[in-house]
Amino acid sequence: MKDPADFNLPEANSAAIRRTTVGGVETFEAHIAGETIQWDRGLSYGQHLQTGRLLNAQGPVSDKPDEMLFIIMHQTMELWIKLMLHELRVAMAHLRGDELDKAGRTLDRTATIMQHMIHSWEVLATLSPHDFMTFRGYLGKASGFQSQQYRELEFLLGLKRPDLILVHNGDEAAQAALNKTLGEPSLYDEVIGVLSRHGFTIPDSSLSRDWSKPYAPSVEVEEAWLTIYNDPNAHWTLYDLGEKVTALEYYFQEWRFKHMKTVARVIGHRHGTGGSAGVHYLVKALDLQFFPELWSMRTRMEAHPVAGK
Repeated sequence: MKDPADFNLPEANSAAIRRTTVGGVETFEAHIAGETIQWDRGLSYGQHLQTGRLLNAQGPVSDKPDEMLFIIMHQTMELWIKLMLHELRVAMAHLRGDELDKAGRTLDRTATIMQHMIHSWEVLATLSPHDFMTFRGYLGKASGFQSQQYRELEFLLGLKRPDLILVHNGDEAAQAALNKTLGEPSLYDEVIGVLSRHGFTIPDSSLSRDWSKPYAPSVEVEEAWLTIYNDPNAHWTLYDLGEKVTALEYYFQEWRFKHMKTVARVIGHRHGTGGSAGVHYLVKALDLQFFPELWSMRTRMEAHPVAGK
């Protein structure tokens, strides 16, 4: 039995702790602030979340106070991206099994994560140009270009750009993970497979191809989406899927836009720490698409006739 001090409770309060053994695990109970609180020798909150490692994972390279904001904001971004990668893979498994309702729920969650990430730029935007310049020189050539997870997310959504793996040439594990994702079907590839299994004519070039290559828009795929969107009541499940997938790109592009504006606010049109064109590069990224036919077919849709005219 450990001393009551091990529980950070004053000696006078130690008698208030009720000790029992449940399933072979020593368990404790106490009345604290009007609540009955229980804990045991098993899994704790800190152990489950590994808060010790998490809260000690910030290693500033300068003595400048604003570097902590920069580190934590990017670390939280990486955590959210990790969750998105997880959720997208779950959704893709549901799509392969034609479990569209389950896939839709997971896609909705992913879109909500993206919305949260969009708003998180507001916190980083409180970093003034002067604040950033106090520690920017300490960062060397470290930059977001080296984010393995972000690149993996782009690959998973369908933006296959293998040349960007080059920046990970010193990290064999990162290269292996990126090459694996590069060579697998993307989310949109799985969605197109769903269209084919639901009776739409999809060319073999869209269904069976070198997944590591960029996706080439297809007239047949655009026609399929146009048919679905022109009569959503007849194709409601696929229409709903199309809208959920479109939402992902919509929010992803909004995230990119907020990224670009935050960078412009903090460093203007300077080059990025890794040598990129900074804001100019981020502006170009706004033209990149994941699901081209879902956007192009909207231009071809026609207004319904007005009754009586």
